[in-house]
Amino acid sequence: MTAQLNTGERTRAEVDELITSHVGLVAPLVAEALRRVPAHVRRDDLNSAGLTALVQAGHSFDITLGVPFNRYAVVRIRGAILDELRRTDWASRSVRRRARDVAEARNSMATALGRTATDAEVAEGLGIEVADVTANDGDRSRANVISLQGAHDGALEETLPSQDPEPSLALEHKERLTYLVEAIAELPERLQIVVKEYFIAERPMAGIAESLGVSEARVSQMRAEALVLLRDALNHALDPELVTPAERPGGCVDRRRTQYFEAVAARHAAGRTSARVINSRRR
Repeated sequence: MTAQLNTGERTRAEVDELITSHVGLVAPLVAEALRRVPAHVRRDDLNSAGLTALVQAGHSFDITLGVPFNRYAVVRIRGAILDELRRTDWASRSVRRRARDVAEARNSMATALGRTATDAEVAEGLGIEVADVTANDGDRSRANVISLQGAHDGALEETLPSQDPEPSLALEHKERLTYLVEAIAELPERLQIVVKEYFIAERPMAGIAESLGVSEARVSQMRAEALVLLRDALNHALDPELVTPAERPGGCVDRRRTQYFEAVAARHAAGRTSARVINSRRR
């Protein structure tokens, strides 16, 4: 049952329960996104974005909005997934410009020739290599990562997941969310402040910069650094093969990162121990 408590009245335990009880919303939305984008888009990145949005939604939810939490969270999660797709959209402006030029050339030549122009004819007309024209179709499809936006014609209620997730999938996402919360708690103090203020409190970057006494550019760098650490911490615990290799193995930065991974693992182990103790007492 969806909690209906005002943000100002909820304890941390109630917020955590609100979040963990709705972890199952993330997987269907990620799966929905992956069906509409090129194969190179990583499920792990979309999962992380969705779970982060769920945590943020849990902290900012207010009953006075007049909607149940699941609808509110779905909007936030879907928006975060779209933002992640925009962030990872690799196509450069030159690729997009070439795609437009090729398309225009094909249309013009088709009109003039009365048939579809060959790649060689298009290349000659544009003064480029045939290989560039041939590669254009693949480039164009990869450039359309953002085609999710506006894909839904129906009401929001019709797009909400209507079935409970499989138990194994729900457990997997609950575990991932738990690690995310623990990884945030183990971030260096200033990075933790940036993450909480930007993603949870939704403060503008300028305000965070003023509080920390740094530039907005530095806050942006710190945010990016924190997100890399969080991603690698989750992967270290759950998908070790996805951890980004260290630029200088054994160096100072690598040692600090390893210590961070170990701290997250230790916090997770301590949390599991505490949960077992509480459960045993309840029995």
